[in-house]
Amino acid sequence: MKQKVVIIGCGNVGMSFAYALLNQRTAVNELVLIDLDTKRIEGEVMDLNHCLAFAPSKIDIKVGDYEDCKDAKIVCIAAGANQNPGETRMDLIQKNSKIFESIVKNTIASGFNGIFLVATNPLDVMTYLTWKYSDLPARQIIGSGTSLDTARLRYLLSEQIGVNPKNVHAYVIGEHGDSEFVPWSNTSIGLQNIEEYLDKNTLESIGENVKNAAYEIINRKGATYYGIGMCLVRITNAILGNENSIITVSTYDDENEIFISMPCIINENGIKQKINIELNNQEKEKLQKSIDTIKEAITSLEE
Repeated sequence: MKQKVVIIGCGNVGMSFAYALLNQRTAVNELVLIDLDTKRIEGEVMDLNHCLAFAPSKIDIKVGDYEDCKDAKIVCIAAGANQNPGETRMDLIQKNSKIFESIVKNTIASGFNGIFLVATNPLDVMTYLTWKYSDLPARQIIGSGTSLDTARLRYLLSEQIGVNPKNVHAYVIGEHGDSEFVPWSNTSIGLQNIEEYLDKNTLESIGENVKNAAYEIINRKGATYYGIGMCLVRITNAILGNENSIITVSTYDDENEIFISMPCIINENGIKQKINIELNNQEKEKLQKSIDTIKEAITSLEE
C-alpha cells in the first residue's frame, strides 16, 4: 500500500519537511514535490535522492504535479509568502489567502480524499480556508498549529528544570500567533504541577519567550523552518502509524466555526477527537481572545 506524501510549496518550510522525512524512520514510501519553480525542484529531488544510501528508509522521491495528489495519504501545503522581520503572522493573510483557493481546488480535482496538512501562516485562517475550499470532512484537515510552540515550550521548561523535554507535559493552545498562551494550570513535570518547580514570574517569562521565538529567529536568520519541518514529520508519523497520539494542532471548533489549536488525538483518519481541558477563568479569557482574533481575520477576508 502506498504511504504517499505530497508537498505543495517547496521553499524553506517544505524542503525542511522533506529533508526531515528522509532523516527519520517513517512509513512514507513515496514523496512528491510540487512547486512553481520546477527547475529548482528538479535539483532538490536530485539532491535528496543522492542521500538515500544513508537514509533509514527507502523513499521514492520525485517531482510531480496535482495529478499526483489523487492517491496520496497526505498533502502538505507549505506554499506562501514568508514572514519578514517586523511582520506578524496575520500580516500575511492577504498575501497567502489568494493562492489557497487554486491550490486546494486543483488538489481536490485530482480525486484526492486524504488528509490535508497545512503549514502556511496565518496558520489557523489558512487551515480554515483549506476546509472551506476542499469540502472534505473537518477531521481530514489538520493545521500544524501550536505543535511547534509546544515543542519550544517543552524545550525551555526542560532547560530551566533539568529534565528531558519528553517528560514535560505542557501545551501551547489557541491561535498560532500573538494571542497563543500556555494553560499553566494543566502543566506538569511527571505528576507534579509546574508551580512546584517554578514561580509564576518565571513561567510568564517562559511563555513570552515561546510566543516571541519566531520573531527572534526571523530577526537573526530571516526565517524559521527546521522546527516546523520536524513538527510536520511528527504529525505525519502519527497519521501513517495510526498512533492515536496527542499533538496540539489546529482543528475545527464547531461551536465557533473556526480552526484553533487544542491537544488532539491523531490517527490514520486524521483528527480522532479533541482533548477537553479544564481552564481557569483567566485562561478562559485568553482562549476567547484567540477565538476572537481568528474570527476577525476570517471576517476580514470574507468582506
